[in-house]
Amino acid sequence: MIKVKKEGIILEPTDNEFENQGVLNPAIVQDGNIIHMFYRAVKQGNYSSVGYCKLDGPLNVVERSDKPVLSPDRDEEKHGIEDPKIVFFEGKYYMFYSAYDGKSSLVSYATSKDMKVWEKHGTISPKITYDEAEDYFREGARKLKEKYFFFESYYKDVVAPDVYLWEKDAFILPVRVNGKIGLIHRVLPDIQIIYFDDFKDLTNDFWKEYLKNLGDHVILEPEHGYESRNIGGGGALLETDEGYLMVYHAVQDSNKGKVYHASAALLDKKNPMKVIGHLKEPLFSPDKDYELSGDVDNVVFPSATAVFDDRLYIYYGAADKRIAVASVSMEELLNELTTESAVKDHKHDIKFIAGQILGRIDGKEVNLEELMDMLKEFSYEKKLVLMAIGWLIRDGDLVCRDCEGKVRMKLKP
Repeated sequence: MIKVKKEGIILEPTDNEFENQGVLNPAIVQDGNIIHMFYRAVKQGNYSSVGYCKLDGPLNVVERSDKPVLSPDRDEEKHGIEDPKIVFFEGKYYMFYSAYDGKSSLVSYATSKDMKVWEKHGTISPKITYDEAEDYFREGARKLKEKYFFFESYYKDVVAPDVYLWEKDAFILPVRVNGKIGLIHRVLPDIQIIYFDDFKDLTNDFWKEYLKNLGDHVILEPEHGYESRNIGGGGALLETDEGYLMVYHAVQDSNKGKVYHASAALLDKKNPMKVIGHLKEPLFSPDKDYELSGDVDNVVFPSATAVFDDRLYIYYGAADKRIAVASVSMEELLNELTTESAVKDHKHDIKFIAGQILGRIDGKEVNLEELMDMLKEFSYEKKLVLMAIGWLIRDGDLVCRDCEGKVRMKLKP
């Protein structure tokens, strides 16, 4: 069981016009003990820009700008710049954000060398209507699941017939893979990746060919009940020895409305489409007053992470009104993700090991070292043996007791 600590709210709206309705969904750049936070700032009427503050340590805000660092100035942004995500890539900071014109949401990006002056480069996601996208979905050799067509129908019929393919939650990998840039993005309901050589490659024609085979580019798809509606990427991937850690949001349908949860997955660094681990339960869910009630109720929306010592700090939008933080042990989280993977990949092995344990203990009482010695002919990893022991204890076939400071095991009488 992963223990998550809700650290509380760290940023609230102010009387400044650009952020007098809400602050939410931040991106961060960590520089040692300093955190540079770029957040979505919303003024009355739901018009967004990007605000800035600096933290000393994971929770202490020491500086805050009284004006936006990035504001809407293009037609596709006329209703706001939303949900920034920042990646340091090949000597520059890349800020990806949703350009919202009041009807369509498109991925745009800006770059900076110093995080002070940002140069906008325009939209990179496809300017293709949902009606057009449906044709490409059906044209592909691999059939997409029906949920894609549910969202196509929803946006076309409920939002507007000419609404563009709804694109959000985009950011790039921190390094090239096989010489190519990888852009993680989201066409509802899954999370996908598109590879390209240069941003200028992302033309409508390039996207059309990609959409014909969209199912081949899915990194992560909803698998569990808390992800029943859709999922979407959080902040930039965090590199660990075990793989890329991706903290993301998951949306659950319920008769009381949508509920946004925080969750995590672990991706292979050489091939991010290979999922090493995917939490079966949410990492955390809305249960505090400031998460249950706001501009949008029942929302925790993780969008950035930082590491201090062994703790992972997760920065998130709370009910689309405030910015809050939760923390968790990195070791616990990675153990959960890798153990889950081991169970999935070695389920047959674990069952076999459990049978070997039952046969070899055979009424004796042994400690773990003695048991490993009995099983040495198989060269099992200790982790797999411990999993098999856990299964046997759970099923009531094995008991453990403390004997002179050593935990010893024997068959249950």
